[in-house]
Amino acid sequence: MRAIVIGSGMAGLTAAAYLARAGYQVTVFEQQDEIGGVTATLRQHGFGWDLGPLLLEGFAPYEPAGRLLAELGLTNQVQMTREDRGVAFPDFALWKPADYAGPQWRRERLQELFPDQREALDHYYRFYDRLMDLMSLARRAENAAGLAALLLKLRLALAFQPIKGMADWNAAQVMDHFFERPELRALYTGILADFVVRPSQYPGLGVPAVNVETAFDKRIPAQVSRAGPRPVYHYILGGCGKLVEAAAGAVRASGGEIFTGATVTRIRTQDGRATGVELDGGRFEPADLVLASGGVRETFFELVGPELLEHSYRDKVEHVPFMESVLMVHVGTDLDPAPYQPAALCYYYNTYDVEGAVQSCQQGNYHEGKDGFLIYVPSRHSPDLAPAGHHAITVYTIAPNQLIHGTWAERREELADKLLAEAERVLPGLRERSAVRVVLTPDDFRQRTRQRHHSFGGAAPVMGREGAPHRTPIGGLWFIGSQSESRGGVAGVMAGARKVVRMIQEEANA
Repeated sequence: MRAIVIGSGMAGLTAAAYLARAGYQVTVFEQQDEIGGVTATLRQHGFGWDLGPLLLEGFAPYEPAGRLLAELGLTNQVQMTREDRGVAFPDFALWKPADYAGPQWRRERLQELFPDQREALDHYYRFYDRLMDLMSLARRAENAAGLAALLLKLRLALAFQPIKGMADWNAAQVMDHFFERPELRALYTGILADFVVRPSQYPGLGVPAVNVETAFDKRIPAQVSRAGPRPVYHYILGGCGKLVEAAAGAVRASGGEIFTGATVTRIRTQDGRATGVELDGGRFEPADLVLASGGVRETFFELVGPELLEHSYRDKVEHVPFMESVLMVHVGTDLDPAPYQPAALCYYYNTYDVEGAVQSCQQGNYHEGKDGFLIYVPSRHSPDLAPAGHHAITVYTIAPNQLIHGTWAERREELADKLLAEAERVLPGLRERSAVRVVLTPDDFRQRTRQRHHSFGGAAPVMGREGAPHRTPIGGLWFIGSQSESRGGVAGVMAGARKVVRMIQEEANA
């Protein structure tokens, strides 16, 4: 059986590795000259910067991506360090204390800052703990079998009852329920700007999942209750490209092939089944299976053709909600950021109106960094990403796919400079002391990902809307990646790809 995988991001490489290991003749076609998609590490003049992922969730041994690495025999090939991040607003910042102050230090610090919200914070953290326990139980139930799985599902059902009435609430409603202060509402919904999703669009029960306390202090134990361990966060030492290299090695070790500079221009079908792909230049490559990643509309409306899709599937493709893009500026500098930013990563929010700021971006207005940005210093955890005495620094912020005023090509350097000017409020002298500067606009990401609308994280987590199903109406054609039902995130797309390979194997064995 021959399988073709379109795209060498982590979804494509994970699927290819599992298929090759199962005995399929696997070929991966990547349009770019290097593999990895937005999980690659960009290198210039001795510096290295990650294109997309930052602090990754899901890679602990008991979490989805950690399990997949173990299954593929890659655990020892991908070195990681557990870490945390900071967050700053106009009137306050939260950095972990020098001496460990327990798993609820942020709640206690916030109660000092906002004494009128003391009871509200206690109420919220009881809600938080319940949701965290539900997540832990759900993960354990998914990996259990028989009586153990049944008992875990019973515990899940009982634990869910007290918050069942909030199941249909959005994040804005949940925040209104707990807090009167806009500062606290913004604190727990600010990360939604990363997804370019308004709090009124995001599922309310998901708020704790994007505000896991271990993300802000690596000293917090993963397990603080009997429900099981909670998510923790890691950096990949040497950059995310190390993960890409390890996955590609697993593909090749099982006999799979990976070709770069190979653009798929058509997915051919016959009698309702995929028969292979056509490459740029007209060469046809036959296959029994085709697994496509990347842009969902580009895949089905250009590579396949909408006339070949069932109406219900075509409707789902048309209504996949997209995130917006980013403006990303990488610099190589002799400036030491440590005196100004205690950790490798910090989110800087300059507004408490998350709803309004995100909506403005969705409408094509670019805030020029004034609403917020993040600063990431990968050389803090991986010194090999910069020459001695120097640092690799990334500054980026969400940005509309298309500008209302001008174009990204016209305003590339102007807007990059304005973003760095905002970052200099944190890191004085950053521009003057930078020897290398690499600017990536939505134009660059569209070209890299072959998307007409660049969606940085894939399908947006909007209530009532989903990514495209993995199983397509065309036999032998499967859809994976960040715009599929698995949505985005490195761990998410890897788990989605593994799920698809299981479905393929189940069909083959039926």
